[in-house]
Amino acid sequence: MRKFNIRKVLDGLTAVSAVASASSAAQQQQAGNRETEIQETLQSEHFQLCKTVRHGFPYQPSALAFDPVQKILAIGTQSGALRLFGRPGVECYCQHDSGAAVIQLQFLINEGALVSALADDTLHLWNLRQKRPAILHSLKFNRERITFCHLPFQSKWLYVGTERGNIHIVNVESFTLSGYVIMWNKAIELSSKSHPGPVVHISDNPMDEGKLLIGFESGTVVLWDLKSKKADYRYTHDEAIHSVAWHHEGKQFICSHSDGTLTIWNVKSPTKPFQTITPHGKQLKDGKKPEPCKPILKVEYKTTRAGEPFIILSGGLSYDTVGRRPCLTVMHGKSTAVLEMDYSIVDFLTLCETPYPNDFQEPYAVVVLLEKDLVLIDLAQNGYPIFENPYPLTIHESPVTCCEYFADCPVDLIPALYSVGARQKRQGYSKKEWPISGGNWGLITQSYPEIIITGHADGSIKFWDASAITLQVLYKLKTAKVFEKSRNKDDRPNTDIVDEDPYAIQIISWCPESRMLCIAGVSAHVIIYRFSKQEVTTEVIPMLEVRLLYEINDIETPDGEQVPPSSTPGTGSNPQSIVPQSHPSTSSSSSDGLRDNVPCLKVKNSPLKQSPGYQTELVIQLVWVSGEPPQQITSLAVNSAYGLVVFGNCNGIAMVDYLQKTVLLNLGTIELYGSNDPYRREPRSPRKTRQPSGGLCDINEGTVVPEDRCKSPTSAKMSRKLSLPTELKPDLDVKDNSFSRSRSSSVTSIDKESREAISALHFCETFTRKADTSPSPCLWVGTTLGTVLVIVLNLPPGGEQRLLQPVIVSPSGTILRLKGAILRMAFLDTTGSLVPPAHEPWREHNVPEDKDEKEKAKKRRPVSVSPSSSQEISENQYAVICSEKQAKVISLPSQNCTYKQNITETSFVLRGDIVSLSNSICLACFCANGHIMTFSLPSLRPLLDVYYLPLTNMRIARTFCFTNNGQALYLVSPTEIQRLTYSQETCENLQEMLGELFTPVETPEAPNRGFFKGLFGGGAQSLDREELFGESASGKASRSLAQHIPGPGGIEGVKGAASGVVGELARARLALDERGQKLGELEEKTAAMLYSADSFSKHAHEMMLKYKDKKWYQF
Repeated sequence: MRKFNIRKVLDGLTAVSAVASASSAAQQQQAGNRETEIQETLQSEHFQLCKTVRHGFPYQPSALAFDPVQKILAIGTQSGALRLFGRPGVECYCQHDSGAAVIQLQFLINEGALVSALADDTLHLWNLRQKRPAILHSLKFNRERITFCHLPFQSKWLYVGTERGNIHIVNVESFTLSGYVIMWNKAIELSSKSHPGPVVHISDNPMDEGKLLIGFESGTVVLWDLKSKKADYRYTHDEAIHSVAWHHEGKQFICSHSDGTLTIWNVKSPTKPFQTITPHGKQLKDGKKPEPCKPILKVEYKTTRAGEPFIILSGGLSYDTVGRRPCLTVMHGKSTAVLEMDYSIVDFLTLCETPYPNDFQEPYAVVVLLEKDLVLIDLAQNGYPIFENPYPLTIHESPVTCCEYFADCPVDLIPALYSVGARQKRQGYSKKEWPISGGNWGLITQSYPEIIITGHADGSIKFWDASAITLQVLYKLKTAKVFEKSRNKDDRPNTDIVDEDPYAIQIISWCPESRMLCIAGVSAHVIIYRFSKQEVTTEVIPMLEVRLLYEINDIETPDGEQVPPSSTPGTGSNPQSIVPQSHPSTSSSSSDGLRDNVPCLKVKNSPLKQSPGYQTELVIQLVWVSGEPPQQITSLAVNSAYGLVVFGNCNGIAMVDYLQKTVLLNLGTIELYGSNDPYRREPRSPRKTRQPSGGLCDINEGTVVPEDRCKSPTSAKMSRKLSLPTELKPDLDVKDNSFSRSRSSSVTSIDKESREAISALHFCETFTRKADTSPSPCLWVGTTLGTVLVIVLNLPPGGEQRLLQPVIVSPSGTILRLKGAILRMAFLDTTGSLVPPAHEPWREHNVPEDKDEKEKAKKRRPVSVSPSSSQEISENQYAVICSEKQAKVISLPSQNCTYKQNITETSFVLRGDIVSLSNSICLACFCANGHIMTFSLPSLRPLLDVYYLPLTNMRIARTFCFTNNGQALYLVSPTEIQRLTYSQETCENLQEMLGELFTPVETPEAPNRGFFKGLFGGGAQSLDREELFGESASGKASRSLAQHIPGPGGIEGVKGAASGVVGELARARLALDERGQKLGELEEKTAAMLYSADSFSKHAHEMMLKYKDKKWYQF
């Protein structure tokens, strides 16, 4: 073979080598002129990489805010992320560059803007009037730490409280500091000898904007007169304050304290509280104070016109409630409801009918932000039911262990999954509409169905509708229900190979056309499922047990030990000698006392009721062999046309006929080679001890949390010693050769190094040997040492014969070699189109077939939708093989390497997928060095190479996947899925597809002051804040105190330079025109309101003059 020219493509920190397309052409010529030139349509300009949407619950939430007019909810997180939620389907994700925790959020109500306060003492103003919100201004405090912010409704002056106890005032329009400062020592004067602590609360009196209520942590509260710049009243209490809330009339306020008490104060009686309540304290009989309780972290005081006010609080439980879940308490009149939550409460907000603080609040719901959930409580219905949450926030209900993404699925799939999933919905939700209803949906420019499947640590599998950048759960399958559950830890069988989560899903193999589903779990188990719309009861769960050995030494093994399957009714003849065995397995130890022939999990032996949806067809378990546990499964494939499932691990490979429920193949990896084994292998050292089963953990997220254990065998490439999570360094030593070998996270011995695991499996109809004249069904097997082997499948005819005659399996002798572990294989026809594996169309299996159907079934051929199927069968095909290091395109049947591409020298490919895009196909790869690359097929020309994200943890490696139409995804945090696109077309359409957060809405009318209140004074007192805080009155603030940073915001949807700028400008102009039109309408309405207010004031003045001189009894 001629030598390749290598050109170095330096991008970011790493060198990724790519082969020049000229050498590819030379290579192609050398392979022989008989292969016709395939016209490739994909070019570099078809590719562009950008993030699209983020789904799931915001990871580690820290702050909450709600705009009561726009009806938009905002959540801030500890990593500086900002998630905004409107009506179902309207979601948005933004990120503060610093990554500092969000400590507070404040909406500029109905203005389309939001202020965020961060733990690094910065304030940011976000513009929400564009589809991708951006920061307009930032302000960095240099000498003081921010602890609390308050922005009054319809005010442009933001009060900022600090750790030192001072209050600064920021102009939100210009994001500059006012010279007006409230110093802590002026606020408390001589009322306390010590420092009052940080500011924990600021709010203005609802009835008098000139009076500011300031709460200090130590227990002091001050009512500050802004005009006279002095304190009107000081309220002292000996317990620390956590929060403060006003009654809407401005005559009373309530404080929550660290001893579990609430104190209600009359504004004009500062000496002692008007009332002290301990909501959860045990009342002692002799009149003593109740026992102290846990701190009440927040309290809200909301009034209603018709009845008693609501007092809503979090915390405050008594100390003897050990193990009790976190609670939200709703006190309404004499009733107290204690609502238990599943996780600890981060924050809560009461949603009210009015944005005005000086009106009856009329609360209708409570939003409770929990550590791992968002709950909305309906206050208007008895029993306070919760609203059904329409957002996809349950991705992490059990930690995600693997995921798969399918774009362009059959159109009937989503309705079928939805109809069986609809029966799983819980009852008892509130009857009302979801109250967070702001924003508008984007335009749907994508019309193809997309499905995401997530596998979880508890053995559950969730199917999600991911069409058109939304996400909605369709159906949930619990795979663990076929196994006996152990009641307690002592009762657990000591055959477990993992200490916890024995049902965790590792690999999902799904055929969307036939709806066959196959999963491999962490306890070396495989379950095959069929989809059915009928409910069935399975009397005996069909089960097989398989002994997979790794033997190098020449010890003869008895013929009958291969597989003891369960005897199942209707089992056909079997090519191997198999000892039928009662169900379940009973032989537990071999003659020398070692555990032998036992699986890790026990299949239920009672009848199993199976609901419509996915129903168990067969359970296969690997068993212990002479005291050694079965190794975790590293690859899996199912084929509905052949009725076969195949799986492999570091010991070998097993193939099962799931129609006849028999094992067809059970070979050690070495036996696959026969006499062609190219490797020198040492006999293995006998190992009698049980291996530690440490899963890989993410180490960049602080403590190792069980939510994020790595259970995937294919991702355990990072370190030789996998039992200790600390062995996994974020700066991965990519030169270590153990990457391509170490595949199973439970194997830790050195003897594992020499083992060759099965890393890729692909059923197809192709040429198996060089001399073949026509394609035939076969299985291509890829290993971690870079070998590809081909196994020939001899299938009986369809119909009844398929169940009676055996499938004959034989190695073909074909061996191909690549550098690095094999990841993915696919086949192209002569036109360069993808040849998908054969499949059966889905049909309902639980309904008896009539004679006509049986005749059709006999004649039914497996579907293989190749565009060239009408062409002569003798024409050649191409095998596309991608390994961790390189990709090869091999011409069949000649087995010449037509094209070759070294993907990376210094790193390794984590995920490679052969996907369709723009009516063509390409190979997409994600490398451990953070690069995303695409290559044309079949010539393997580099089309895209972008440094996207470094591999900082195993979760990304475990969950990253590409799919058709330029879509990809990965788990960006334990609770969130990040979707991205590598398609230029999708990037260009993204702006239109995104929803709008801001919609022009009229602000509700202010509460009517009433005739008498207007006449005799009283009612809300307004304040000209500009006069007090403006530069002319208060002077300039100290420059060293805070520094103003202009933000990048304001530019509608900043996108990559490759986007058509002219198109963007035209689009922006259109959007501005539309916005101008909407604002014009708003202006007209505002003018009409002003006119009516003006005429009302004239009438009121005339009335006053008319009755001015009359006595009260003359009215």
